[in-house]
Amino acid sequence: MTILSDAGLRERIERGDLLVDPLYPDTIRENGLDLRLGRMYCRLKRVWRILDVKGGGLPDDYYECGEDDSFIVYPHEHILLHTEETIGLPSDVAGLVNLRSTYARLGLFIPATVVDAGFRGQLTIEVVGGEYPIRLYPGERFIHLVLLHLDQPAKKPYSGVYQDQKGVRLPKIFKKTGA
Repeated sequence: MTILSDAGLRERIERGDLLVDPLYPDTIRENGLDLRLGRMYCRLKRVWRILDVKGGGLPDDYYECGEDDSFIVYPHEHILLHTEETIGLPSDVAGLVNLRSTYARLGLFIPATVVDAGFRGQLTIEVVGGEYPIRLYPGERFIHLVLLHLDQPAKKPYSGVYQDQKGVRLPKIFKKTGA
């Protein structure tokens, strides 16, 4: 595996086998893509109701979702956000999502997130709050996506339920309950 450089990223985008839409002048970085925050967010509620991962429950019992021109991530809160950009990875490229350094230095955290070869859509990202409330704004460069060229194309590129997602997509377990 090799990490795609700015030249490699630009070449793949111009060739049309790597999609980034919209593509801003400051999106392509030295060794990855800086992606912006979208407008939608979903806060994980603190409830004592058990969520059965094999079915049962409604999304509104566990999430509070909205859209706004800004939103706050409270201390130690878990919140789902999404990218403004839609990306499309070819079958020989996978991605690793990192929080941009500025936000990590404020105490925000994102769990390890992999974007599978063949994925298309906006990314849903979990963010965990730090020690103090932080106001975020849609449109700001927020995550850095490092793209890796696989040693060979995936024989089964991603084609799961999150393909072509827009906005924040809640866990697929809620599909089982009709939500």
